[in-house]
Amino acid sequence: MLSTFFRRACVGSIGGGMLMAALACGSTVAHAQEANAVVIKNFMFSPMSLTVKVGSTVTWKNLDGEPHTIVNDAGIFRSAALDQNDTYQFTFDKPGVYKVFCGIHPNMKETITVQ
Repeated sequence: MLSTFFRRACVGSIGGGMLMAALACGSTVAHAQEANAVVIKNFMFSPMSLTVKVGSTVTWKNLDGEPHTIVNDAGIFRSAALDQNDTYQFTFDKPGVYKVFCGIHPNMKETITVQ
């Protein structure tokens, strides 16, 4: 009977520890994501669509080993070539729908909606 008690206590402790570790990891992931951030990876923008408020700054970060540019199809903004881990920021001062693509790889597209 005593060994059953210890076995249950150990299983409960281990299970509780695993739960705490899982919650801590999930919390870390949630805090690692930045607001209004776009990641460039695998020749894609992620997210492919983003909605922000007027006055918000969006940051793009290139995680690919190839250079990319951030270009608005209306010519409002255009970045220099971003190498791996480089970033580009733009502040959206007017509401609207902004179509964005990579000037080097035009098949890479995304939409920024500013409200």
